[in-house]
Amino acid sequence: MVHDIRIPAILNIGGGALAQTASVARALSSRNPLVVTDPGITQLPFFRGFCDSLRTQSLPFAVFSGTVADPTVTVVQAGLDAWRNGSHDSLIALGGGSSLDTAKAIGVLAGNGGSIQDYKVPHPIPRPLPPLIAIPTTAGTGSEVSRFTVVTDPATNEKMLIAGAALVPAAAIVDFQLTLTMPLRLTADTGTDALTHCIEACVSRKANPFSDAFAFAAMQAIWKWLPVACMQPANLAAREAMMLAATQAGLAFTNASVALVHGMSRPIGAMFHVAHGLSNAMLLPAVTAFSVRSAPARYAACARAMQVAQPGDADGSASQKLVAALYARNRELQIPSPREYGIAEGDYMQAIPQMVEQALASGSPHNNPRIPTPDEIAALYREVWK
Repeated sequence: MVHDIRIPAILNIGGGALAQTASVARALSSRNPLVVTDPGITQLPFFRGFCDSLRTQSLPFAVFSGTVADPTVTVVQAGLDAWRNGSHDSLIALGGGSSLDTAKAIGVLAGNGGSIQDYKVPHPIPRPLPPLIAIPTTAGTGSEVSRFTVVTDPATNEKMLIAGAALVPAAAIVDFQLTLTMPLRLTADTGTDALTHCIEACVSRKANPFSDAFAFAAMQAIWKWLPVACMQPANLAAREAMMLAATQAGLAFTNASVALVHGMSRPIGAMFHVAHGLSNAMLLPAVTAFSVRSAPARYAACARAMQVAQPGDADGSASQKLVAALYARNRELQIPSPREYGIAEGDYMQAIPQMVEQALASGSPHNNPRIPTPDEIAALYREVWK
C-alpha cells in the first residue's frame, strides 16, 4: 500500500529557534509576510524581541492580531483583508492552535478565493497557499505540521473541518522556550490533546509505519512528562520533551488522520465554547473504552509504549489497563466533565442530535477502529456528561 506522507519542507526544532524566523522566511522567498497572532501574544515579552529581530534583519512585515479562540469566518475575513491591504506575499503564524488555524484559513482564501465555507470537508483545496511559517507557542495542537484547520461558522454553530495537503505549512519553527509561561490548565489540556493525536493516529484505519513511529515515540514522552510540565512549569526538560512530542504527534495524525474523539469534540467546542484540547480530554477515556474491542492489539501497543501495561500482558488486559490509566490521568490533571465544566444539562442534552450530525459530517468517526452508529455517538455524549 502507498501512503501519502506530507511534512513541512523546513523544520527548525530547539530552544532559541525563534531567532531563525527571518532566515527561514528568506529561504521561502518571503519578502513581506503578515504575522498572524492574538492579542495576548502581543503583550508577552518575547513578542517585542521577535518583531525587533525581523526589523533588524530587514524583513518588512505587518501584524494581524485579531485571532480569537475558536476562529470564526469573520476573523478569517478580517485577516484576509489585512493580507490584501498590505500586499503581503507570505504568512507567519505565531501562537496557539487558533492563530495557526486562522493563518491557514487566510492562506486558503488568499490562494483560492471564495469563502472558507467552500472548502469544508469533503471539498478540496485546489490551489497552493502562500508560503506559511508556523510557530507554535503551546505544546499540543500539532497544527504546525498538519494538513488540517478548523473554523467556526456562527451561522450554523459548526466547527468546520478543512483538510488538504495544501494546508501543511512550508516551514515550522518549534521553540520550547515559548511554552514556559503556559499555565497549568492550558498545559494539561493541550498536552492531552497531543496524547489524543498519538492514540488516534495509532488506531486509525489510515495508520501506517511512518505515522506509527512518531505516534509511539510521542505518546511515551507525553505520558512521562506531561504531569511534570503541569506541576513544575519551569522544568526545562519537561517543556522541551512536551514540545517535541506535540510536533511528533502532529506528524503522526496528519499522516494517519484522527478518529472518533476529534469528530465528537469539535461540536462540543463549537456549541459550548470548550477549548479544543479540553473537549478532547473529556472524551478520550470513554471513546477509548468504546473502541478497544475492535483493535485490542493496537490499543495494547499504546499501553505498552506508555508503560501502563507490561510487555507480557495479553492484548485484552493491556488495552483495559490503558482505559483505566486514561481515566486516572484525567483525574490527576483535574479534567472536568461537561457537567463539571458548567454546561447546563438541558442545553447539553438538547444539543446531542446536532452534535451527532456534525460529528459524522466531519468524517473522522469513520477512521475509528469501531465505527459508531448515530445512536452510539449519542450514548457516548450522554456517558461523558456523567
